[in-house]
Amino acid sequence: MLLTIDVGNTNTVFAVHNGDDFLGEWRCSTYAARTADQYYVWLRQLMEFNGLDVVIDDVVISSVVPQVVFNLRVLSDRYYNCRPLVVGKADCVLPVAVRVDEGTLVGADRLVNTVAGYDRYGGDLIVVDFGTATTFDVVDSDGAYIGGVIAPGVNLSIKALHEAAAALPNIDVTKPQRVVGTNTIACMQSGVFWGYVGLIEGICKQIRGERDRPMKIVATGGLSTLFNQGTDVFDHIDAELTMHGLVLISEHNRKTMDE
Repeated sequence: MLLTIDVGNTNTVFAVHNGDDFLGEWRCSTYAARTADQYYVWLRQLMEFNGLDVVIDDVVISSVVPQVVFNLRVLSDRYYNCRPLVVGKADCVLPVAVRVDEGTLVGADRLVNTVAGYDRYGGDLIVVDFGTATTFDVVDSDGAYIGGVIAPGVNLSIKALHEAAAALPNIDVTKPQRVVGTNTIACMQSGVFWGYVGLIEGICKQIRGERDRPMKIVATGGLSTLFNQGTDVFDHIDAELTMHGLVLISEHNRKTMDE
């Protein structure tokens, strides 16, 4: 069984894959001081609660928080008796090329989404990921990652607005009934929702214009379904994109080692 781990700035997602399907998925807050023992007890209890009695023999990790990886390595070694594959490290071979400026460090999540996006939807693709940052990743016709765009995430923008303006409350992200709000919360919700719709559509339009070719657009991340209600720019919504990419990278590296 394969344990896939996606460490984001806000949440960390764990999932178990049996070679064909995901058997379970769980998430916790990303916390650098959480120990390997704590991870194991938490995961073991959740697996038992879901009726899963499995033996983990492979672990693959994607992380944008380097401080977390050490304890996840210990988890893999101590409790699963295996060395984890960490995306972005020298011993992790990607099935696609990365064509960016020399010396540029590309986020592991963006590479994983590129691999998954190309596998499911082919090349000439824009992957929009709604995370702590809202990222736009461009996949070339041959599946190579060729760059993208990083914008502030939705919740990060709300937090900044609340903290910088004393009179503005902290709000939930939702699609407002009308564009023109008649109270402070409605005005803020409209600004956030329709502002990000405009950002998404505008950046995707600019990428398509610069590439001068048809580009498919796939969205992933927790808020992708919400923003899909306000635009028809997305060709696909894929909540499992990152986890699928981790499975593909793990399989590719196993095949590479066997050859």
